[in-house]
Amino acid sequence: MDNDIAQYDTPQSNTDRYDTPQPDIPQSDSPQSDTAQSDTAQEWDERYRSRDQLFSGNPNGVLVDEAADLPPGQALDVGCGEGGDALWLARRGWQVTAVDVSEVALRRAAMAGTDVAGRVSWTRADLAVTPPPADAFDLVTLQYFPLLRSAGLPALRGLVDAVAPGGTLLFVTHALADLAQHTEATAEFDPADYYWADDIAALLDADTKGDRTWKIEVNETRPRTAPAPPGTHHHRDTVLRARRTA
Repeated sequence: MDNDIAQYDTPQSNTDRYDTPQPDIPQSDSPQSDTAQSDTAQEWDERYRSRDQLFSGNPNGVLVDEAADLPPGQALDVGCGEGGDALWLARRGWQVTAVDVSEVALRRAAMAGTDVAGRVSWTRADLAVTPPPADAFDLVTLQYFPLLRSAGLPALRGLVDAVAPGGTLLFVTHALADLAQHTEATAEFDPADYYWADDIAALLDADTKGDRTWKIEVNETRPRTAPAPPGTHHHRDTVLRARRTA
């Protein structure tokens, strides 16, 4: 597999990729968004460079629990990091578009996934800036992805709209109550700055009154399937799984 990042045809593209058998993610036309994306990407690149491996490489437990019985199709892994979830999906037959802002993380993921190179498109993009194609994915999974309200409703709307009819949206976060109980966890983190499962559920409910319809199959807080990372207080997850019925 060629691990060089291939550029789009436009010289100022803010979306790079390794190989692209999956649906295209279009570029953004906003120079200000490009600058913001560059700052975010640099922060995450530095974080990944601080350690040889930032995460375990294993798939997230909620993904395994909720997606194991889904028939393989096209999947969008939002904030894929070093690729644990994307590789798990690909090895189960999914075609995966795995998106992250960090080039460092994507290169690590590509190196770890040479056995499924034809099933994963490692894509560098900020989906708060560059929305994915609508109606394109049988599974859109966001595992602990920090979706800022400052990105605006269109960012959330774009991720929801990416789910194809009959497809599944899986949104997983740390339980808000766990964060609220520990002041050290909230000193640099204001939950009000982010979208949460109930916000997405409300959006899906509004959709159901229009042209798109959804069935919320899971919306609950549950104990983590794996121990909390060292030094954290994340003992429970909030899980939203919804199926687009039309």
